[in-house]
Amino acid sequence: MKKYLPTILILAFIKLCIHFVGNRNYGFHRDELLHLSVSEHLDWGYFEFPPFIAFAGKIAHFVFGYSISGVRFFSTLAGVAILVLCCLIAKELGGKIKAILLAGVSVLSFVPFYRNHMLFQPVAFDQFFWTLGFYFLIKYFNTKNVKFLVLLGVSAGFGLMNKYTIVVWGLGVVVGLLFYENGKLFKNKWLYIAGLIMFLIVLPNLIWQINHHFPVLLHLQKLKESQLDENGPFDFAIEQLKHPFTLSISLIGLFAYFFDKDLKKYKTFGIAALVIFASMWVMQSKAYYFFAIYPILFAAGALKIEKLLKNKPRWNYAVACVVFLPIIPFLPHAIAVLPIETYSSYADLELQKNGRIQLTDDYADMFGWEEQVKLVDSLYQSLPVKDKENCIIWAKNYGEAGAIEIIGKKYLLPNPICSNGSFWLWGTGTTRGEVCISIGNEKVIVESAYSNCKLVKIIKHKYAIEEENNIPVYLCRKPKINMQKKWKSLEEHVFD
Repeated sequence: MKKYLPTILILAFIKLCIHFVGNRNYGFHRDELLHLSVSEHLDWGYFEFPPFIAFAGKIAHFVFGYSISGVRFFSTLAGVAILVLCCLIAKELGGKIKAILLAGVSVLSFVPFYRNHMLFQPVAFDQFFWTLGFYFLIKYFNTKNVKFLVLLGVSAGFGLMNKYTIVVWGLGVVVGLLFYENGKLFKNKWLYIAGLIMFLIVLPNLIWQINHHFPVLLHLQKLKESQLDENGPFDFAIEQLKHPFTLSISLIGLFAYFFDKDLKKYKTFGIAALVIFASMWVMQSKAYYFFAIYPILFAAGALKIEKLLKNKPRWNYAVACVVFLPIIPFLPHAIAVLPIETYSSYADLELQKNGRIQLTDDYADMFGWEEQVKLVDSLYQSLPVKDKENCIIWAKNYGEAGAIEIIGKKYLLPNPICSNGSFWLWGTGTTRGEVCISIGNEKVIVESAYSNCKLVKIIKHKYAIEEENNIPVYLCRKPKINMQKKWKSLEEHVFD
């Protein structure tokens, strides 16, 4: 292993360097603000996701505060671990130095991983737990040491506490194991002990879901209606074709699991990949959910190429260059390595008549939050002391609420109220809201709750996503309703 370590460390260092540059630019993403907000309210579950991201956010805040690059370091660390695991899997499959190199380069060359491993989201950790689970399973195949089944249960349990999509991973693994030694593993008590360990890890979240009437089901329904139903029947598959060089490595790996005589005992992973792909396609899943499967395919593909080029080993370096070099021009689109003005010029984005520049949604969702909080703070600080004591900050959506909750801490703003998503769980605070600063809510909404509503400003931003452009800020007085009494009735609308 020692002779392979320098190669793995160099590849990991390259990935770290790219993220060191890209993670610092722009601002927090809308989803990052939500994930950090839930870390301020630790619990065993949330409306949108399990609790792992909240605990990770709490650790990130403890270590780095709310530094953008500090918080994002944890996602990047998961991404680096995926690269290392992919290399280790290639070694466990029987690969030598060339296979390990190409496996790591394949992870470096998969463009979506840069976005996935930059933003502080469950996605990076989901990909990590998938890859870790596969690694432990391969270790068990190679050693028959039951401790790796126990570790498999632990990784699956924490994976389920991070993102529920690991259920599909579990389905693929279970089906794949039916073809491993004719299903002999299902007679091994340690497999069921591993399952019990997984269950015990996820039990607190299951109890939370029961106590809150399974909000995950409502979330999945709303997600399907608002996003997944818009996907065409072939969108999921077509999205996988956008990265042809790494796709080629993965397809070679899939082929190898079924037809290479040295890899046939690992056919479980090929079957799991097919089952997961088919399941996600049928469910019209988001394409990036499937990206977590690629490291296990990259490892086998790298090994197969090493074997094919055993008489011309230097060609492995040519293959690595062909896989990696073409993605370099696309890096600025995947990770914020360029300042926004430079990126706008690089991407040839033209200034529109309304004075805005249209970015991709992920980039656009990183702009505008600081300006929103500054305006709310200036308005809040202008209030008399008595009004401050009775003031609530009412945000329309979780992005605006997250900005007040997280960015607002340096301004000492009170926590917002918001009926969108998990913010509903945290209620309306301790005041009835005799005075209210409303951000994002339309005029008809604020006037239904307050008699005196004064429009302070319409916030515009050159780069912000359309949803956060032209948003109104109102100063409201004389409440018509008791927000605290009405709050419970808003639960059924948390995902509207």
